[in-house]
Amino acid sequence: MSEAIKRKIVQLGIEQERRNRIRLSVAAYAYEYKDDPIMSDGDFDELSKQIDITVKTGNRKIDNFFKKHFAPETGMWIRKHPEKNKLDYIYTNYYSQS
Repeated sequence: MSEAIKRKIVQLGIEQERRNRIRLSVAAYAYEYKDDPIMSDGDFDELSKQIDITVKTGNRKIDNFFKKHFAPETGMWIRKHPEKNKLDYIYTNYYSQS
């Protein structure tokens, strides 16, 4: 396998981790702050199990947050999230019914 293909595979893994972290964070935010579950408990639990806190996504602040505060068995870690304003923006523009 060529180096270019290996790099592409790694990049795809990093991008998937970013997406998973965002989806999970927005879901935890919606549940904890807006009382609006945007995914089922089962889906939340399943996605939580896929989070790999060892992956460096290129966002040092969020990488450190996940290493220090993420707990897959609960969504309470969202209360310490450093970018709740961005989560609110995503929630409001893509999930909110109002």
